[in-house]
This record gives sequence, structure tokens and C-alpha cells, in this order.
Amino acid sequence: MDVITGIIASALYLTSTLALILRLRGDDFFNQKPVAYLLLPGFAAVILHGFVLYGQLKGISGFQFGFFDATSSVSMVISLLVLLTAIKRRTEIIVVVSLPVSAIALLVQIISPSSHMLPYDSPQGLKIHVLISIIAYSLLGLAACMSIVLSLQNRMLHNHHPGGLMKKLPPLQVMEKLLFDFILAGFIGLTLALLSGFIFLEDLFAQHLVHKTVLSIFAWLVFAILLIGRFTIGWRGRKAIRWTLSGFISLMLAYFGSKFVLEFIVLT
Repeated sequence: MDVITGIIASALYLTSTLALILRLRGDDFFNQKPVAYLLLPGFAAVILHGFVLYGQLKGISGFQFGFFDATSSVSMVISLLVLLTAIKRRTEIIVVVSLPVSAIALLVQIISPSSHMLPYDSPQGLKIHVLISIIAYSLLGLAACMSIVLSLQNRMLHNHHPGGLMKKLPPLQVMEKLLFDFILAGFIGLTLALLSGFIFLEDLFAQHLVHKTVLSIFAWLVFAILLIGRFTIGWRGRKAIRWTLSGFISLMLAYFGSKFVLEFIVLT
């Protein structure tokens, strides 16, 4: 049943993506439709994705939360966030990128066995830590996507190409505000994730979490410096983009890199 639902969800993700691509290319039929109408298949896909995700995570003796499960979870949350953002902001280009990624992540999760288990009797705080971490990584992942779009906008402006794709995007000031809104929310989530991790993870060395912790703290410092620079000096543009991507890369290595190493290298 999960396989069929997952295929339907992936098809809906791609349906919404195709409609938005045609809208971005100037197709008259799709330009006449409200953007919320074109996002509906995406929202339906997220709902079905959630049902499949729950079915895949719920094992016999605990929640299965391996590399592909985590990837699918984060991609689903990012898709939900970009869909909600696109209702009021012209951020369809980010939706076009994120929805196919969610479709692929969901299909891969369905066909891939999970190798990591979170027992049902685990401390409630540990479960909260996992949930907060997913939300924080999703928010900062979306911020990284926005920083890439912002970089493209800056480049097109400097090359004097204000038309075409530029008309389909929010103004630079709006994109920068959205970027830092998501960075701030993600930073708060990352702070809570680190604090809960220190409280509820008993032995970092025994659980092979040293590298993950160090890289996560480094990412936290990067985002902290970026936010301080933004609110005190007014950092923006290329500097903000570089710091955002640096922090997210460190976070990716911390979370997904450590899970990949543990599940596919150390435990094999």
C-alpha cells in the first residue's frame, strides 16, 4: 500500500512541478490560473508523503530512522515550507527544484531498507530532539536554496539581465528578508536541537556522534556570526550567501554525512 501511495504522491509532486514550469515559461493557460491552484497537487503530495513516511518509519519495535528515512523526512518538510511560501511570494522557482527532490527521496525511501532504529521506549526528550533537528535542518536547507536563487538574481542584475526569469522572482529585498527569516527560525531550531542533544545523548563517543556534534556546533557558529553581522553591520548580498551555504554544508556533513558513514561504511 505504501508503494502505491508513494507513487501517487511522486506523480502529484511532478504534476505540480510541470504546471509551474509551464507557468514560468509563459504558457498562457497556466499564467491565467492562480498560483495556489497550481500548488494544490503539491500539497496533496505532501499529505500522502506524510502518510507513507509514517508507515515506513513505524517498525515492530521502534521508529526506523535511517539515512533514506531522514532524507525523505527533511525533503517533505522543505516541500511543505516552499509550497506555503509560494502562495504569497513569487518563489515558484524554488518549488520547481524542491518537489522533484521530494518525489525521488520518497521513492528511494520506499525501496530501501532502514538500518537504524529508535526504540519506542526511548526517552521522550530524545524523540523531541529528533523532531526539532528535522525541522531545523529543513528550515536551514530552504535558506540554502534561497541563497542560491539570490545569488542568481545578483548575477543577472550585475550582468544587466533584468527581464526573463527575474520577473518571475520576488524583488531582492523581499528575497533577502525571506532568507534571513528562515535562517533565524532555523538557527533557533538548531540551538534547541543542540541543547536537547547534549541533555539526552548519554555517550557521544560510544554513539559515534563526535564528528556530528563538532560539525553541528561549527554550523551553529557560522549562522550565529551571520545573524550578528546581518543585524549589526547589515550583511547582505554575496557575503550573506557565502556564509549561508558554508553553514548549511557543514550541517549537511554533520547530519547526513555522519548517518551515511555510520550506516553504509562503519556498519557494513
